[in-house]
Amino acid sequence: MNRKRITATVLKSGLSAVFMIFGFTSGFAQQTVTLKQAIEYALRNKTDALKAKLEVTNADYKIAEAKAGALPKINGTANLTYNPILQKSALPGDIFGAPGTTVLVPFGQKWIAGAGVQLQQALFNQQVFIGLKAAKSTKEFYQLNADLTDEQIIERVSNAYFQVFTVEQNQETLESSYASTEKARNIIKSLFDNGLAKKIDLDRTNVNLTNIETNIKQTKNGVNQAKNALKFYMGMPIEKDIQLVKEDMEITPHLLENTLSTDNRTEVKVLLKNRELLEYNKKATEAAYYPTVNLTANYSWQGLGEKFPLTNGRSNGVYWSDYSAIGLGVSIPIFNGFATKSKVQQAQIDLDKVNLDIQETKLSLDLAYQNAKSQIENSLSTLENQKANVTLAEDVLANTRSNYQYGLATLTDLLDAENSLVQAKNNYTNAILDYKIAEIQYYKSRGELKTYLK
Repeated sequence: MNRKRITATVLKSGLSAVFMIFGFTSGFAQQTVTLKQAIEYALRNKTDALKAKLEVTNADYKIAEAKAGALPKINGTANLTYNPILQKSALPGDIFGAPGTTVLVPFGQKWIAGAGVQLQQALFNQQVFIGLKAAKSTKEFYQLNADLTDEQIIERVSNAYFQVFTVEQNQETLESSYASTEKARNIIKSLFDNGLAKKIDLDRTNVNLTNIETNIKQTKNGVNQAKNALKFYMGMPIEKDIQLVKEDMEITPHLLENTLSTDNRTEVKVLLKNRELLEYNKKATEAAYYPTVNLTANYSWQGLGEKFPLTNGRSNGVYWSDYSAIGLGVSIPIFNGFATKSKVQQAQIDLDKVNLDIQETKLSLDLAYQNAKSQIENSLSTLENQKANVTLAEDVLANTRSNYQYGLATLTDLLDAENSLVQAKNNYTNAILDYKIAEIQYYKSRGELKTYLK
């Protein structure tokens, strides 16, 4: 029985250790991330996106604050006063049956206690009414700002994602070039060992290998930096290891539209909503010309006497009584030195400025749209040429390598062919990057970036 118990304990401990090891390993395992997943992660975790969502939530409290101006305000008051020395007033002695004299008479009581409640209600206040109308637009403004922030995050994450792929492709090209050059070096070494090649050819090949190896190390560092930049734009911990999906870099030509409605752009929507808020601001400023009507009402209870009023009543000389008042106040602006007129003119200038901003933004968006279209068309043409160029460079390298083995080509020809292939592959990779970035700019200029990538 003891042996079974010990065996079970050991087995259980071993399984626990295995699970711990696998759990530890999976925690640091490389994570595959698609472009869509990278964007979704950024929209959930990036500080800019979170702050924009907080602004939208904060807008609800600003709306509640604006509504407070139309609701009644109720305040309670309480006071307790002790007058150790009562102020005296001089009265004619005739009142007290002493003609020709002056009598000093104290007024008030030693103790005064009071409590009351007061209500204030705005019956007519144009500024309050306009503020209520502007409250909804304020939330819409913050929501549009959040959408604009999301688009900016999507653009940054997408561009950073494509940059990582580009550097990784350059690294693969260099590694392929290294493997190819290493094979050539081995052939040259074999020829040299048999007295069929020159030592300078072997040395030049070794130098070229060393240079390629150095470039590979630098490119690996560039990959790490590009991935770190991507993780920063995603709001992901930098120590997290990620792997991109090459399918996201596939070229899928799109049907380019010839027309553009800039009103769909979030930048324009934000400016239009800002103009709406400035119009409300102008109306609120003009509301200073209107009269205001307020209702006030109060009810109070007061105690007076020679003794502490809170524990004594009429039997001890403390008298309690209540009183109330209801009032209606009207304030009519007549003249304030043209201050309101100046403020209205300033509000109009703000409106004129935002109208100019709208015009300028639409013009710049049109420019970005046309440039993006041209870049996509040029990139497609460049991609075809560079792809054909890579095929041609591969054929040239294969022929040159074969000719070199038979003494029909020099080592310089072989190294030049190898470098030409590397350059052709890098040019093709850069052409893909240019196309993908132009694609992002195209859909951004159409206001369709979120729907396209999400």
